[in-house]
Amino acid sequence: MQELHGYYLEDLEVGMSDSFAKTITDADVCLFAGVSGDTNPVHINDDYAKTTQFEKRIVHGMFSAALISTVAGTKLPGPGAIYIDQQIKFRAPVFIGDTAKATLTVEEIDTRRRRVKCKTDVTVADKLVATGSATFMVDSKA
Repeated sequence: MQELHGYYLEDLEVGMSDSFAKTITDADVCLFAGVSGDTNPVHINDDYAKTTQFEKRIVHGMFSAALISTVAGTKLPGPGAIYIDQQIKFRAPVFIGDTAKATLTVEEIDTRRRRVKCKTDVTVADKLVATGSATFMVDSKA
């Protein structure tokens, strides 16, 4: 993998995996709310969040998906890969102060169509908080 170009299709193998972890701060959540426009009070209002089943503010679910995108765009398949689709199931909340780790694992490679399917998981400690799969278009060396 190069700095400005990730893996080529021919360099990928089923089972390859990479990850990215981030400790999520209050500032991250507020910035994400501003950028996305998702100002749901469960994410940004302490008083409101105390009245919910979570009893405190939770991180946007799509923030977890953004961590998956970070792995895809910077590590595996890496720069140059194009996101085609993502299926995701949110299984548990992520809270401010948690360290969320997104991991992509190559599951299938379709050389004819230049598509790579990856398992996508996000964990906090050993707890799975989001899971799914994604497909990427990846350049061929040819």
